[in-house]
Amino acid sequence: MAKRIEKTAGEMSVEERLKNLYQLQTILTEIDNIRTIRGELPLEVQDLEDEVEGLRTRIDNTANETEEIRKTLVALHGDIEVAKQKVETYKQQLDNVRNNREYDLINKEIEYQNLEITLAEKRINEAKIAEAKKQELIEKSKEELDNRMQDLEMKKNELDEIVIETKADEDKLREKAKMLELTIEPRILHAFKRIRKNSRNGLGIVYVQRDACGGCFAKIPPQRQLDVRMRKKVIVCEYCGRILIDPELAGVTIDAPKEEKPRRRRASRTKKTEAAAEEGAK
Repeated sequence: MAKRIEKTAGEMSVEERLKNLYQLQTILTEIDNIRTIRGELPLEVQDLEDEVEGLRTRIDNTANETEEIRKTLVALHGDIEVAKQKVETYKQQLDNVRNNREYDLINKEIEYQNLEITLAEKRINEAKIAEAKKQELIEKSKEELDNRMQDLEMKKNELDEIVIETKADEDKLREKAKMLELTIEPRILHAFKRIRKNSRNGLGIVYVQRDACGGCFAKIPPQRQLDVRMRKKVIVCEYCGRILIDPELAGVTIDAPKEEKPRRRRASRTKKTEAAAEEGAK
């Protein structure tokens, strides 16, 4: 069970809230750095997994299409056999015709069935070509799938090694972050997370450095800097919206600017010139 928080978010002063918020920022930055160590590997793994799934779907769909083509081939061969049987039957009937009209009708039927056979054979050839192309696509996709599976396995192993190395540290940091979030007013915490999400460097709270915002480096007016140092209310940068605190509260020591020594004025006259002037005066 988590330890009881000594003060609730409502009982804390603005200074304490800002200090806790900056500590939370520091912890979240460390977590971001751990993710940076992992680099693009999680995205690469996800892309490879999507590609593998796509190849498997393509292979399944192509296999189903090939099966349909084979069923069509069986049906066409069956139609040819039926047509051939009809031709044989009609040829036998030619021996028993009684007039020219019956003879012409039977010959037309024989001609029609022969056309059906020719058409079926043409469709069989087309289907065989389509089947061969589908089979070629399946083989090519399987080869590509094997290569992608090897790449995926390698990337996963690489990612797992990095995750194992950093998981313990990340879990500790996340636990600390959760405890700190309990000490921050929900409204401020929500705004802080929104700012972090919209900023490139993930900074939601920064300290003033060299009279400027530590996030966008825009100049801050003296009166606003004074308000930040007073720590009586939450002050945000007018340009980027980040929460501002003074360096002392952030635990940062900033060296005071060195004062330049006044330059000595060069003598307008040399000693020799002064001596000559004194002698002329006499």
